[in-house]
Amino acid sequence: MKRRKFIEMTSMGSAAFATSLYIPTSFQERKLKIGLIGAGWYGMIDINAALKTGGVEVVGICDVDSDRLNNNADEIAKRQGPRPKIFKYYGDLLDMKGLEAVFIATPPHWHALQFLAACERGLDIYSEKPLSYDITEGLALVNAAKKTDNIIQIGFQRRQSKAFEKCKELINSGRIGDVYQIVAQIHYDPGPQDTKIQDPPASLDWDEWCGPAPKLEYRPSIGHYNWRLEKEYGNGHLVDWGIHYIDLIRKVMDLDMPEEFHSSGGLYVLKDQITTPDTLIAKMAFKDMPVMWQHRMWGNGDVMSEFKTGVFFYGDKGTMVCQDSKLVVFNMGKEAKREDIPLP
Repeated sequence: MKRRKFIEMTSMGSAAFATSLYIPTSFQERKLKIGLIGAGWYGMIDINAALKTGGVEVVGICDVDSDRLNNNADEIAKRQGPRPKIFKYYGDLLDMKGLEAVFIATPPHWHALQFLAACERGLDIYSEKPLSYDITEGLALVNAAKKTDNIIQIGFQRRQSKAFEKCKELINSGRIGDVYQIVAQIHYDPGPQDTKIQDPPASLDWDEWCGPAPKLEYRPSIGHYNWRLEKEYGNGHLVDWGIHYIDLIRKVMDLDMPEEFHSSGGLYVLKDQITTPDTLIAKMAFKDMPVMWQHRMWGNGDVMSEFKTGVFFYGDKGTMVCQDSKLVVFNMGKEAKREDIPLP
């Protein structure tokens, strides 16, 4: 399989939009040999999306949890036949003879080192968002990428959402008039967090998991999922969810970068459970309109629970609400009616 075809396939949909993947009808060329760093929940979503195309072979996977590593190697073998080689250390995976591309699906605090190592070896890269843990790392990775001819893509898979494609089409057609304000949000209660400090599972090398980041004492509330709510590893919901929607807003409205950015919020309700804000408002001043992100991780979510997550486009002729697989228009006026827009 040609390298460009690989990116065409992954860009057509990964993770939540795996069903949108381009699936070639025949494969006269050999399969692309790929590897996975971070063989957990989302890494396996990415890999299964790639396998669905029929154009790749997963030759190696890496994780610092031996149980997940072996279990997911077995799952991949069920999908493709050959069992991928397993590695604890990502450098050993990247040094595999014949490896052509790598998926990076570790928490953000590991992205920079793994990305740079893959670039140095001339590998094509699909990395989960965010690109990096902070801006300094991000600039270094962009500079490294510019020095190579590697194909590099970051996992903003919601760009392939049919709802947001239709949203852009309707806004461009003037369906809700001129748009002057946009609000993106997620409101939900994550439920009780198990914050009791304890020994990590025997299968997990916690020192290696923490890696270049500060080492916190292990507790289940960090685990393999809620690390995203700890400032040492994930930077909270603005980085986890917010960047998806801000990216989509920029795509839908053809916006560049904001001229101003400021935020306010804090840790009010879950202060003994997580270390990132449970309440946050971030305001961005783009050239033509204000954009706001807000999240709240407590309470009832939103007055209209149906729309506790999504992007609200406010125009002078109506309001459009867009979610991953839903698009709704509310017209202006006293007798404004809701219109659910059919999606392909």
